[in-house]
Parts: sequence; structure tokens; C-alpha cells
Amino acid sequence: MRLNAPVPDFVLPDTTGNIHRLGDYRGQIVVINFWSAECPWSARADMNLMASMNQMPGKVVVLAIASNQNEAMGEIYEAMLQRGLKFVLRDDGARVASLFGAETTPHAFVIDPGGILRYRGAVDNVTFRSRTATRWYVEEAIEALLAGQLPKIAETQAYGCTIVWQV
Repeated sequence: MRLNAPVPDFVLPDTTGNIHRLGDYRGQIVVINFWSAECPWSARADMNLMASMNQMPGKVVVLAIASNQNEAMGEIYEAMLQRGLKFVLRDDGARVASLFGAETTPHAFVIDPGGILRYRGAVDNVTFRSRTATRWYVEEAIEALLAGQLPKIAETQAYGCTIVWQV
């Protein structure tokens, strides 16, 4: 997936079977977050993303995508409820993760209202060596897009738990 290029449409079911199409969110800023029920880095990112999104209601939508092939639907659903997410999309076969080149959970992609990829990488600057965030890359990208600008930082290295491609 190339930066500053259109993101192809995809269709995925959520944990209750409702179908979500990326194109249904055109006109909004979309944060795609490759997600895990088991990964503590993903759980921490959920807290930060949800706090940010609560400050920008109606302007931004977060699509959490569960691509790990070893996580059962019940486990995904329980984690979703515990973290206060409205829904999580299930990426059986990790087809969408492959399309995006996602490697970890979390791995974030910010798409502008016109469907163009403007940021990809880490949610913030927390790493295995630096456990306290001082930069929130996804939030910075969203704020730039809301101001009619491109993000100053368009790409960072994602970190977290490796996506499990096969069981």
C-alpha cells in the first residue's frame, strides 16, 4: 500500500456478522488499526485511540481489524467488550492485513476523507525501550488532516506483537 495513494475498498464482517465496507466511511477520516485480543501493545493502543476519538466525535472512525489467525471469535468479542470498542472486524485469512502490508498489532493506517492513505505506522512513539509516549503519531496525523494539511510525519515503524498468519 503506497502513501498518498487511494486505498482499495474491502469488505469485512464484524463480531456480530454485520458487514462493513471501507467505502461506507468515505467522507470521514478513517483509522485502520490492525488489532489483537491477546497483545498487550494492542490493548494499550486501544485505550489511547479511544480517548482521542472521544475528543473528535463524528469526524473520525476507527476500524479495528483482527487478523491474527489464532484468535477465536469469542476471545475477540470479549476483548472488544473489555476495551469499550463498538465493533471489531474479522479478517479471516489475513487478506486485508496482507493488502496493507500490516506486520504487527497495533499497526495503524490513517486515510483521509477522500480515501487516500496519509499515514502508516505506530500509534505513538512507545517502543520496547521507551515505555512512555511523548508523541501520538495517529492523533497528529488526524489533527493535520482536520486542519486541511498533510501529516508532518507520514510514516513510522510499527511495533507490537507480530501478526499470526497461520494457526
